[in-house]
Amino acid sequence: MSDGKLSRRDFVAAGTSAAVAGFVGVGSVGGAEAAPKSRVVLIRRREVLGPGGQPDPEILHEMLNEAVAALIEEDSALAWRRLVAPSDVVGIKSNVWKYLPTPPALEEAIRSEVVRAGVKPENVAVDDRGVRTNPVFRRATAIINTRPLRTHDWSGLGTSIKNLIMYVPRPQDYHGDACASLGAIWHLPQIEGKVRLNVLVMLTPQFHSTGPHSFSRKHVWPYYGLIFGVDPVAVDATGARIIEAKRKLYFGDDRPISPPPHHIKIAGERYGLGVSDPTRIDLVRLGWKDNSLI
Repeated sequence: MSDGKLSRRDFVAAGTSAAVAGFVGVGSVGGAEAAPKSRVVLIRRREVLGPGGQPDPEILHEMLNEAVAALIEEDSALAWRRLVAPSDVVGIKSNVWKYLPTPPALEEAIRSEVVRAGVKPENVAVDDRGVRTNPVFRRATAIINTRPLRTHDWSGLGTSIKNLIMYVPRPQDYHGDACASLGAIWHLPQIEGKVRLNVLVMLTPQFHSTGPHSFSRKHVWPYYGLIFGVDPVAVDATGARIIEAKRKLYFGDDRPISPPPHHIKIAGERYGLGVSDPTRIDLVRLGWKDNSLI
């Protein structure tokens, strides 16, 4: 590593696993004694949401590339080539929850950039609930993980970390203690070392819910954002801080997320997936700054 940037070899060895103790994020600098940090990019653009709250595909694609470039500290084309190689087989792990799914326009933007980076189209697939049987995912060498952030009755928050639960045959086995053991999933052979990028969708996140699978329009709001990072713990911890701030603003007092989304911190401390301490997160802010809540 030199000048605070990662070579592709460094990136693949350290960044893509996002699962080593003492993880150092992309673009972090300092000597051996410096506290490890993870870079997270928050990008927001008010014009991304059109009539009815639907995202504008062109603007969403621009946000994707601008954020990836900032994360890797290269122009967007080279940044994508550092994330994936032509020899990779890439699974784009999405989320299809009907009330707040990953926007299809974002799925397509990611897919198109992966192909533009040299990956064969037949070696790229987007899936959620079928990842265990999807032939591309079964031979995947790289995973891009994307989902909207929302409150969740079992885990407190539906996060990047939780988004990979469909890789296990019995998701209910990970529901105990507010899904505290979700981080263990990231060490399964079909996942470990393969997640190259996490994209937490914050266009219209849900900040409050009651009961399993609950949804209420009054508890989502236009935040106009996306959060990017290699470290899923840092990405989710950043999203959680925004949700907590929105809840305080909405309810007029401290209203902790229930159940507490402690799987985020546990994923870092017990399973070595990254860092949740805000002082160890290098937060890069792009675009619209007003009402960012963080």
